[in-house]
Amino acid sequence: MAMRVMLVDDEPFILQGLARLIDWEKEGCRIVKMAADGQEAFDYLAEGEVDLIVTDIRMPRMNGIELLEAIRREKNTDAYVVILSGYSDFKYAQAAIRYEVMEYLLKPVQKEQLLTIVRKVADNRAVSRQEELDTKRMQRGYLLQNLSALLQGRTEEQRLAYVREHFRCPDGMRYLHICLNDLAALEEMTDEEVAGLKDAVYDCAAVYLQEDADHLLGEFFVYEEEYEIGFLYCDYMAVERNMNEGTFMRAFHQALQRGSENVPVILLLGKRVEDIAKISHSYSSACVLRSFKGFQDRQSIYYYEKEVQVGEAKPILCARSLDALVEAVDKGDAIAINKSVDALFTEMDQLDRTKETVATNINWLIFRLLGLATKQDESVSQDEVLSYISGNVSKEEIIRGSRAHLRKFAGEYAEYLAQLKKNVSGGILQEVESEIRERYAQNLTLRELGQKYYINSSYLGQIFRKRYGQSFKSYLNTYRINEAAIQLVRTDKKIGEIAEDVGYHDLDYFISRFIEQEGCTPSRYRKQAREGQE
Repeated sequence: MAMRVMLVDDEPFILQGLARLIDWEKEGCRIVKMAADGQEAFDYLAEGEVDLIVTDIRMPRMNGIELLEAIRREKNTDAYVVILSGYSDFKYAQAAIRYEVMEYLLKPVQKEQLLTIVRKVADNRAVSRQEELDTKRMQRGYLLQNLSALLQGRTEEQRLAYVREHFRCPDGMRYLHICLNDLAALEEMTDEEVAGLKDAVYDCAAVYLQEDADHLLGEFFVYEEEYEIGFLYCDYMAVERNMNEGTFMRAFHQALQRGSENVPVILLLGKRVEDIAKISHSYSSACVLRSFKGFQDRQSIYYYEKEVQVGEAKPILCARSLDALVEAVDKGDAIAINKSVDALFTEMDQLDRTKETVATNINWLIFRLLGLATKQDESVSQDEVLSYISGNVSKEEIIRGSRAHLRKFAGEYAEYLAQLKKNVSGGILQEVESEIRERYAQNLTLRELGQKYYINSSYLGQIFRKRYGQSFKSYLNTYRINEAAIQLVRTDKKIGEIAEDVGYHDLDYFISRFIEQEGCTPSRYRKQAREGQE
C-alpha cells in the first residue's frame, strides 16, 4: 500500500515545489492532500487517512505548531510529522520536539534531505507494521490456545476470563464443523490445491461474517482434520441480521459454497449451549455428527438435535440377520457375509424397507461393528473407527437397494478387524518414524503410508496415536517446526525459505503453526536465540 502524504503550506509555489522536488510515486508515496493552512489540514484528518505530514510553521488560521498540538491532543492520526520553517528561532524547535515531531528542517528544503526523511518514514512504517502483525498473530495464537483448551473441556477460570475478555461470546452458541465433503476428489489434489480451496471457503465465510470473522477457527484443530474449518456461532449473529438461526445457516452455507464450486460444503452443527464454559459439549457433539454423517440422508446442514433424536415410532430391528452379519464379519467369512447381507435385505423388504427401518438397523450394525473393533484393542479410538466406517458406507446407497455396497463395506471391515487382531504396531511404527525423518518436508499422509506398508490407514492412525499420544499429522507438524527452529538458529536463511524447506508452502500458515508450538513468531525466536548465545 502506498504511503499517503499531506503537504501543508500557505504559499502555493512552495506546495508545488514540494510536490515536484522528488518522485513521490517512485518512493512508494501518494500525495493525498495539499492544504493551504493548518486548519484545512486538520479538517481533512476528520475523514482522510495520512501516513506523513510535511507542514510549514507560519500560516494563517492555524500554524504548523498548532496543527501538531491539535493532532497530539485529538489523537486523530498517528502520521509522522515533519516541520518546515524559514526561521531558525529555537522556540519553534522546542515546541516541535515537545509534540513529538519527527524532523525539523529549515527552508529551502534540499532534495536529498527530503528523500532521506521519506525513506526513513517508509522504513519506520515497515518495522511498525511487522511488529503490529507479530503482536496480532501472537495474541490470536494465545486466544486459539485458550479456545482449544475450552473445546477439550479444560475450563480453568483464567482461560474463561481471557476468552470472555478478548472474544465476543454472549449467551447461546454452537460449535460448527465446515467440511469439504468429497474425500475422493480431495485426495486427488495436492496440498497446495486443498489449502487453496480451504482458503477460498474461509474467505467467503469471512466476507459473509464481516466483523464476526474472528469466530472462524481455520488456524487450528483439536483433532487434525485437514478438510475442515471450525466456527463458533453465537445467537446474536442471526439476530443482528434480522434472521432466525435456520435462515442464517442456509445463507451462510450458500456463501461458503461459492468458494468451492466443485467440492460440496456441509455444515455440522453441534448442540446449542448457553455459555462458552460448556462449548466442549457442543464441540464433541459436532464430532459425533462428523462420524455419523455418512449414515444419514445426504444434506447440506446437519443439526445435532435433529440427527440424534429418537422418533416416537420404533421401526423393527432385524436382530437375527444383524447378529449373523456381525458374526460373519468377526470371523472374516466372505461367503457368510454375502449370505447375511442378503438375509438382512430380505427381512427389511418384508418390513417395506422404510428409511426409518433402514436407519435403525444400520445404526445398530454400526454400534455392533464398533464393539468388535474395541474388543480387539481397548485403546482403539472410537472416533477414528467411526470416521473409517462413515467414509466407507452410505445409508443412501443401502436405502436404494445396494446390497453390493453393504457387502463391499462388510468385507473391507472384516479385513480391517483382521489387522486389529495382529500385533503389527512395532515394526510398522519404526518404518513410519523413519519415513518422517527422511521425508518430513514432503506431502506425507497416512493413506500413502498405509498403502506402502499394507496396513489400513485408519488403524495405522490409531496405533500411532496410542504410541505417541498425538495424531500422525500433529507429530509431523511438530517435527517440521522443530526442524525450522534449528534452521532459524543455525542459518541466515529467510523465513520463507525455511518454511519451504520444512514442507510449508503457505508462509502465514507456517507462522501460525510456529506461534502455536513455540509461543512466538519465527523472527522473534531467531532474535531471542541469538541474543542468548552472545
